[in-house]
Amino acid sequence: MAFILLSITLQYPVWYLLFCVLIGALLSAILYYKFDQFPNQPAWLVKALAVLRFITGTILATLLLSPIIKSKITDVKKPVIVIAQDASESIGIDMNKDKSGAYEQKMNELVKSLQGKYEVKTYSFGENVREGLKYDFKDRSSNLSSLLSDVSDIYGNQNLGAIIMASDGIYNQGSNPSYTSTRLVAPIYTIALGDTVPKKDLILKRVFSNNIAYLGDKFTLQVDIAARNCEGKSTQMEISKVEAKKSTPLEKRIVPIDKKDFFKTQDIILNADNVGVQHYRISLSPVEGEITKVNNTKDVYIEVIDARLKVLILAAAPHPDISALKQTLSDNKNFVLETALMSDLKVKPENYDLVILHQLPTRNYDISSIISKLDAKNIPRLFILGTQTDPLKFNKNQSALSINGDGRNWNDVQGITQPNFSLFTLDPSVASQINQFPPLTVPFGDYKITGNAKVLLNQQIGKIETKYPLLLFSEFNNIKTGILAGEGIWRWRMFDYLQRQNHDAFNQLIQKSVQYLSVKEDKRKFRVVLPKNVYLENEQIVFDAELYNNSYELVNEPDVNMVIRNENGKDFTFTFSKTGHYYTLNAGFFPVGTYTFKANTNYSGNQLTYSGKFEVQPVQLELYETTANHGMLRSLAENSGGKMVYSDQIASLSELIKTKESIKPVMYQTNSTKPVIFYKLIFFLLLTLLGAEWFMRRYYGSY
Repeated sequence: MAFILLSITLQYPVWYLLFCVLIGALLSAILYYKFDQFPNQPAWLVKALAVLRFITGTILATLLLSPIIKSKITDVKKPVIVIAQDASESIGIDMNKDKSGAYEQKMNELVKSLQGKYEVKTYSFGENVREGLKYDFKDRSSNLSSLLSDVSDIYGNQNLGAIIMASDGIYNQGSNPSYTSTRLVAPIYTIALGDTVPKKDLILKRVFSNNIAYLGDKFTLQVDIAARNCEGKSTQMEISKVEAKKSTPLEKRIVPIDKKDFFKTQDIILNADNVGVQHYRISLSPVEGEITKVNNTKDVYIEVIDARLKVLILAAAPHPDISALKQTLSDNKNFVLETALMSDLKVKPENYDLVILHQLPTRNYDISSIISKLDAKNIPRLFILGTQTDPLKFNKNQSALSINGDGRNWNDVQGITQPNFSLFTLDPSVASQINQFPPLTVPFGDYKITGNAKVLLNQQIGKIETKYPLLLFSEFNNIKTGILAGEGIWRWRMFDYLQRQNHDAFNQLIQKSVQYLSVKEDKRKFRVVLPKNVYLENEQIVFDAELYNNSYELVNEPDVNMVIRNENGKDFTFTFSKTGHYYTLNAGFFPVGTYTFKANTNYSGNQLTYSGKFEVQPVQLELYETTANHGMLRSLAENSGGKMVYSDQIASLSELIKTKESIKPVMYQTNSTKPVIFYKLIFFLLLTLLGAEWFMRRYYGSY
């Protein structure tokens, strides 16, 4: 509601208006005093013309005084009352059909009683916040802080009078609403729903596990079991593996419940024996009289991958460097590490994904045959040189570095990182730490890089940085080669710990070097990228796709189609959208289950396909906590200056809000000034006056 107050001010004293009136009278008298051109017309005609000329002259003279119109606009804003309804499943547990209908009627009456005097806005919240009051109670989660945050963002700069929030106080997503409420300056009135009396319930509360396990490993599921009012009972926990809707029991345990408020953690060790997304189900046998049995079961999805890389450390002799490498690489689950000595070689190096050759070749051990077998399978290798290395044989067994020396003399050198190295990145702090590592022992001689090698570390002798490489990487004929031209890296690991009480810098250098050498480049020209393999049923499934031409440049000229198939064999067909040089597809939400997908495109006459699999698991957060938290609602209301009421006291909220002194309309005033001459109304008024005078003179026969 807005009110406008207008006033006129002059740039000169008000008494100047007398001169304006005199000017208007003078103009009128000059023209119409003793005017005798209408002898046969009534006397009022001349008087009317004189009045018109007088008014016109007075207005024109007044405009010379530069009058200004000041306007004051007063806008009255009603207080905004936000009414929000928790629409999560935990509310519905305590709401039967009759109770829900009566409650809905009370809420509608509350809205009507507040409308008119207040601006009422209604919302529902749970998984998300949306407009309108919903009473279906189907949301799978509760996020109270999201509601308060949205209200703060939308109405924070408006006249927010109060927030009425109907909830059971249970939240399982987002932060504690008590923290978010501090952003609001309006009182919060809470309607306490649900039952605070713990009912008999057995709950499989949480299952902790890694999302990924490696083939052949054992992994642990940590299961939290809770029970309320089930003292003296027992339940059977069953662990099953689900494949193609068939459940195969793996283990059963009896769990006795010896407390009224029971909680216990069980550890389950399983074998990762199959590649792919594995579906496990943990279930508890029900206890008589439970309020709900839905929270007795939980599904877990573990992606078992066969991505471990087999790394062989092949050494000329035992050395502390080997121990340092083993301790560092063993920390990474992506590597399966084995060691062997040339004097007792019982393994085949060509069966590994990466071979680390420590101080090989030597005068006694020629590794030409081993290198030939590695070359045949494009197996990457890392040479670590030392006092036993034979430079001549070393030069013959690789094409990245040539050392002109006899192998009988050595230098102690430090490593200096090279800023232009681009094969992989090290943290800036790690790069500076490496420069401080103690010296390594390297063969004395003239070092010459042959080929397209990239240098990560150069040698520094004393305070002089040389152009001789200490650590470099090369790729020739699709075979990656790394060369560390010195021994004594065990000192690096010890120094790293002495300086910082950890091995982070050393570990990062070694692990990234090994990872670069051992990673297998994906040369497929068509691929589909799925961020993860396991989704919740309230998450959208988004795919990205990449298509490369013969020069491995991204293109997206042809269409890419995809078929997603569920467990029942039903197909869902999609076409990717084109974005830049990529493809993208938002397939939306899918019901709980296992899905396979197959994407295809035709490029340059070749049919390209890509297949994969993903799982959608249920969201059951609301069923793992069924006891209302009215204490949180009371605290939220009292700390904000509001009040908590129960569902049978909803009608009292209208009176509580109306009597709250801080909830009142706010008046906003806006002042503006504008010269009168800019108003079009003045122009049309003068035009009307002059036009009327001219018309009357012409009509009655004068000029």
